[in-house]
Amino acid sequence: MSLANTALLLGALTAGGGITGYIRTGSIPSVAAGVTVGLLYILGGLRIQNRNPYGVEFALLASLVLAGSSIPRAIKSGKPLPIGLSLLATFGLYTFGTAWQRGSARV
Repeated sequence: MSLANTALLLGALTAGGGITGYIRTGSIPSVAAGVTVGLLYILGGLRIQNRNPYGVEFALLASLVLAGSSIPRAIKSGKPLPIGLSLLATFGLYTFGTAWQRGSARV
């Protein structure tokens, strides 16, 4: 899977998860965080796809934000949702961190 498709998929998952969290619980912070992180991933994915600068950096930023919010909650609560978000964040950190380090998606 390409970097652009990975970013777009993670964006859809996080934004969809935030919207689902709002529908299920009425949580405004859930929808705000999910959609914001999702939009960062999507913006990164579109920039990568169009060969614009900073696409990998936007996706990496989204992964950092997601990791910073979900990993502490996963450790503290041990609940499935924060653990799943932590896994997504870790995958994003590895994928986009490696791409950024190698400079493979830079224009």
